[in-house]
Amino acid sequence: MRITGGRGEPMTTPPLLWTLEEINRMSKEEFVANLGGIFEHSPWVAEGAYKHIPFQSAAQLHGMMLATARNAEHSRVEALLRAHPDLATRLQVSPLSESEQQGAGLDRLSPEEFARLTELNAAYTEKFRFPFILAVRGKDKDDIIQSIEARLNRSQEEEWEQALAEIGKITAFRLNDLIREKEA
Repeated sequence: MRITGGRGEPMTTPPLLWTLEEINRMSKEEFVANLGGIFEHSPWVAEGAYKHIPFQSAAQLHGMMLATARNAEHSRVEALLRAHPDLATRLQVSPLSESEQQGAGLDRLSPEEFARLTELNAAYTEKFRFPFILAVRGKDKDDIIQSIEARLNRSQEEEWEQALAEIGKITAFRLNDLIREKEA
């Protein structure tokens, strides 16, 4: 994510957190630059949500971002789903995805676990035409493998909805990690 100052110029020491009031004062360009990465490679979600500024709460902001994503045309939602990386991939992923996957231990898989997850990811993507999406925070590698095995047995419609629900969880974590309470 690019972080900018009050007039759109890049900040030399970016804040780790913003208050909701600071977010509400951002220009459209700042808002998209700073919050556009919350939805994986889909800054259009932040751009769409910006139309509803000011937000009264982080939950309202997240709800508007999620509604923007869910209500987009089918091809755009499909592109959002496809923008997510395979879990435990050794390819380049966004810094947010990398941090989340490391937290679940996916960077420390044995060769056998890596092969199994690669096989499951391939089967899932072949069946559903988008990668397996799971909010991995609080989960470990065994939870993740069990989840993908179970979800492979679902219908296309069920898995589309589950993937969007997981994106909702992922993006809520990401957004809440960026917003701090207003100082007293």
